[in-house]
Amino acid sequence: QLQASGGGPVQAGGSLRLSCTNSEGTFRRYVVGWFRQAPGKEREFVAAIKWSSRATAYADSVKGRFTISRGTAENTVYLQMDSLKPEDTAAYYCAADSTLILSSWRMTSAYDYWGQGTQVTVSS
Repeated sequence: QLQASGGGPVQAGGSLRLSCTNSEGTFRRYVVGWFRQAPGKEREFVAAIKWSSRATAYADSVKGRFTISRGTAENTVYLQMDSLKPEDTAAYYCAADSTLILSSWRMTSAYDYWGQGTQVTVSS
């Protein structure tokens, strides 16, 4: 079971760090992705990491501002969000899957396991 945390209100230009924790095991064999969904919009890909290789992928809209990384504990993945913008406001979800190939990392439908969302609100 995945749990996302770390969201909250922040001013534009500020930073937040989101955490995704697997309460039932490690992420060693998984690809872990972060997605976000704003009101009235579809859920969209933000970033993903393959635990074993540390390979990463980012949406163009967050590249250079967000960083996904492995935690010291093998059941945690972080999303460091810097230079936040009002358009980053959304509910952020983490997801995991053990069978993904690189071409599937950005696809919401490819992930089997999802956590609940954590709300990020960026004010101007």
